[in-house]
Amino acid sequence: MKKLSDQNKQPSGPRRRAREISLQILFQREFTPEMSIEASLKYFSTYISAADEAWQYAESLLKGVAERGQEIDRLISESSRNWKIERISPVDLCLLRQSVYEIISESAPFKVAIDEAVELAKKYGSTESAHFINGILDDVHRRSS
Repeated sequence: MKKLSDQNKQPSGPRRRAREISLQILFQREFTPEMSIEASLKYFSTYISAADEAWQYAESLLKGVAERGQEIDRLISESSRNWKIERISPVDLCLLRQSVYEIISESAPFKVAIDEAVELAKKYGSTESAHFINGILDDVHRRSS
């Protein structure tokens, strides 16, 4: 079986790779919430090639989103005034959750968190995702600063 990372040979650092891995696992967990983070990481590691640093950062993102989930969802809800959180597409919601975590935990500078989220939205989301995510994250940052 071809590894997922072999399909798109484009340069990316360990943190970008970690964000992509985290997004895929968060998306999976939308449909299988009973699966632990550790089990998800182990499963995905059989299909995705990445440096240890990427796996470690992905794990920290996943655990941070899990631990601060209610706070993160509250911030997203407050910033998406015209959208109930239940109406946000699963891909966009997963991207928002991990990016909001990066912003509030200060594990990445705001500009980096938003740029990375927008790039992932262009790759995995709809044609409107990047603009939508940019607006929400900008508002979250403004409210939490």
